[in-house]
Amino acid sequence: MTSTPGLSPATRARLERELETLRQQRESLAPKLGEDPLGDSADQADLLERAEVVSRLDRRISEVTNLLYGGPAAEQETGLPSGTRVTLRFDDGSTEDMVVVGFADEAEDDTSALTADSPLGHALVGKSEGDTVTYRTPRGEATAQIVKLHLPE
Repeated sequence: MTSTPGLSPATRARLERELETLRQQRESLAPKLGEDPLGDSADQADLLERAEVVSRLDRRISEVTNLLYGGPAAEQETGLPSGTRVTLRFDDGSTEDMVVVGFADEAEDDTSALTADSPLGHALVGKSEGDTVTYRTPRGEATAQIVKLHLPE
């Protein structure tokens, strides 16, 4: 299998660990799915619940596998590369440090993430520190000033 471009090494490692855990969970349930539901209705309900859990595990295994090996390109050729760090000052005077990611799953829990294909991500393309960008939000147009912009090396 080929690797999906655009994933940071940390994200790739996290997704590989998650995939391994999901596969172990799936395997621990698999032998139980072949059991005959000869017991009472509680046994049959338990079997159905395990089948639903396996179905959810299978969906997530597929999602993670696609992200790691077969998903869409993480960034368009004209987009910002994953790992770009940006500090923005919004209209209300607040500032926020963000990192550009190719996939939502790549976002770290403690960092504000911005996908490269989002309206704000598109608005930042070709801009530099001091520029003001306008982008669409669910509430209408918004603007922000780029305080810092650092592309990954």
